Amino acid sequence: MRIVTSLSVLVLGVGGIGHALVTGLDTEIDRVDPFRDMKNRPEGGRGTNILVVGTDGRDKITPEEKKKYRLGGAPCNCTDTIMLVHIAEDRDRASVVSLPRDSYAEIPEHTDSTTGKHHKPHPVKLNAAYAEGGPGLTVRTVEHMTKVKIDHYLEVDFTSFMKTVDVVGGVEVCTARPMKDTYTGLDLPVGTHKLSGGQALQYVRSRHIDGAADLGRMQRQQRFLAALVDRATSGGVLLNPVKFRKVTSTMLGSVRADRQFGTRQMLALGRAMRGFTPSSSEFTSVPVGDVGFPVKGIGSTVKWDDARAQRLFGLLREDRPLAPHRPKRAKATVVDVDPKQIKVQVYNGTHLAGLGEKVDKALNGLGFDTTRAPLNGGGGEVGRTYVTYDPRWDRSAKSLQAALPGAELRPVKGQGPTMKVTAGTDFKGVTPVQTQEPHRGEFGAVTGDQVVCP
Repeated sequence: MRIVTSLSVLVLGVGGIGHALVTGLDTEIDRVDPFRDMKNRPEGGRGTNILVVGTDGRDKITPEEKKKYRLGGAPCNCTDTIMLVHIAEDRDRASVVSLPRDSYAEIPEHTDSTTGKHHKPHPVKLNAAYAEGGPGLTVRTVEHMTKVKIDHYLEVDFTSFMKTVDVVGGVEVCTARPMKDTYTGLDLPVGTHKLSGGQALQYVRSRHIDGAADLGRMQRQQRFLAALVDRATSGGVLLNPVKFRKVTSTMLGSVRADRQFGTRQMLALGRAMRGFTPSSSEFTSVPVGDVGFPVKGIGSTVKWDDARAQRLFGLLREDRPLAPHRPKRAKATVVDVDPKQIKVQVYNGTHLAGLGEKVDKALNGLGFDTTRAPLNGGGGEVGRTYVTYDPRWDRSAKSLQAALPGAELRPVKGQGPTMKVTAGTDFKGVTPVQTQEPHRGEFGAVTGDQVVCP
């Protein structure tokens, strides 16, 4: 869940601003060798595959921060988050696939790095591979499950996460509904929020906001990463040598990487990705078939949908995009209720001929379920457009109001689920709206620009 820290190393290198600015950064990275003595590996494909893991380390967090951000408890010496990042061969796309930490996995035959005991293949939760065999066994297990060859490995502790967010000036997220988690202390009302490092840590750790648990948390992590990409590419970080050096130094203080992923490789990757934007990135999670798959001696695990998962990883091997193609549209206001679920009856409250048809057509074009049969109402003297609604459907009313700039809401008990729009002489047009979760296609993939704040 602190994965954005190490992924930012890739993003923040896109400026290609010269070797001098990163001289010495290579020495700040702790090195590991996860590919030593690996045999029977998958064939390499096009592009570059990077396994990025976040470990549950908190030894550098101060007692005050632990109390304020609910970071108590002992670390588990396991991978708290695992993401497979694919950089396209032409460097114009990055695909990020989250692998649930509780995924049912079969660990290959290996020798325990702690006890020296030899183990035959056996089932575990995916995050336990790190505890048994460190980075090497984690890479082997992921390659075995995905049939994707890993080219590089990045590992990050969450201790520098808050400093990293603070040094880029905070990250902006949008919430269409209140987010509250008593376990992490997260408490965000509806609206746009610029998160500091500590608040960002609460946001990416929270898993008790709704019934989606870890799967919902992974989507929030992906949304946060997209927002961080947006901040890095539009906030001047890449073009300011002093800020670039400060940000990368902060991040690299907690990163471990394979020996082949050094300054030269980062700069080469950065120069090739100079035009990188949120729309260049796409995010998804591996398709899941059973979120409560029982395994004797292990407990409840997350079982992948093997057929769909292998199709997804096949696209990565073939260097093809995961998110569905979509035509470019104007930025939309984020609303809580999908317009397709909102029934609307339009009334012409003026003497302007055709206004009812105009409003009905405009709302229907945004996806609202209009009757396509507008009526007259309001006595012909309505100046300000208003919406009457049953208070039981207040979320739908607010979503509709967002599409009608300046419209007034008028509650009417007992009206039922249909919203009634009475158009006034002030009507100038509608504003595009969308829910926070856009269409994700077969593999649930979205591009970064779909999930950042409008």
